[in-house]
Amino acid sequence: MKKLAVIILNWNGEKLLKEFIPSASKYTSGDDVDLFVADNGSTDGSLDWLRKHHPEVKVIDLGQNYGFAEGYNRAIDATRYPYTLLLNSDVEVTPGWWQPLLQFMEENPDVGAAQPKIKSYRDKGSFEYAGAAGGYLDRLGYPYCRGRLFDCIERDEGQYDGAPADVCWASGAALIVRTPLYRELGGLDPKFFAHMEEIDLCCRMHAAGARVCALSDCEVYHVGGASLNQGNPQKTYLNFRNNLLLLHKNLPKENGKRVLFFRRLTDTLAFGMFLLKGDFANAKAIIKAHNDFRKMRKEYTVHPATDTLSTLPGARRRIVIDRYLLRKRK
Repeated sequence: MKKLAVIILNWNGEKLLKEFIPSASKYTSGDDVDLFVADNGSTDGSLDWLRKHHPEVKVIDLGQNYGFAEGYNRAIDATRYPYTLLLNSDVEVTPGWWQPLLQFMEENPDVGAAQPKIKSYRDKGSFEYAGAAGGYLDRLGYPYCRGRLFDCIERDEGQYDGAPADVCWASGAALIVRTPLYRELGGLDPKFFAHMEEIDLCCRMHAAGARVCALSDCEVYHVGGASLNQGNPQKTYLNFRNNLLLLHKNLPKENGKRVLFFRRLTDTLAFGMFLLKGDFANAKAIIKAHNDFRKMRKEYTVHPATDTLSTLPGARRRIVIDRYLLRKRK
């Protein structure tokens, strides 16, 4: 059996498959790797196109739309390679992109997940919003990256090159995981549906004693926003709701209450900023996110005994203050 399954999740993405599968197929081949497309019940003919034009790509037909999280869980249950690499359908890969990731995982059995450098498909000299050179969570659980602070995206000038870095989370745009650990931890949380489910998974990996890392000797180019663009109210809703959920489930109960209290205050500022801009749809999305969080948190009754999140790389920063009061951009 080969060591690595690279899985692209597809839902009505014929246009993206036509653009990105040729390079993915070309550069994802060898004695150690198989390339899969797992289909979430597409109705646009994308699977017919794939089977006709790229029969070398293996297909997992899931039959219906399970969302990002459960779609990947089911695809991994169907493959069960020692290592799995989750690859977004809007990612352009480069020659030799997967070998350093597989080699690093094999040489470091204490690592549960890792990512390559993720750069912008539209501006290949800059990092991409969703992952950049590895992700962090600040004191209130706001995600940021080596290469991205809120809406400020850095140019890649080699500032994060060097030895693999320990990070809080690795991006689901191109995420290699140790499959047995992934399955042991329950995989991606289906209740999240989409957005921040990989951050939640990485938090659980840390709690289980595994490291999460970002590599700089391999890179991919991510379009980003292929399913939901930045500023889309549905994306705002999922990001705010799921961020609250991951804090609630990954913090000890008392710590979680304290962090979530201050987090709700700063989310209120975000709500106010949307109102001042006249963006009532996104303001409404934040209210809905908090209301649904209050309902959904009752489904999570088991909490960790210790606070792992506050010990992770990047956890001491307050990025709301850094960005909006101190005007930092990196």
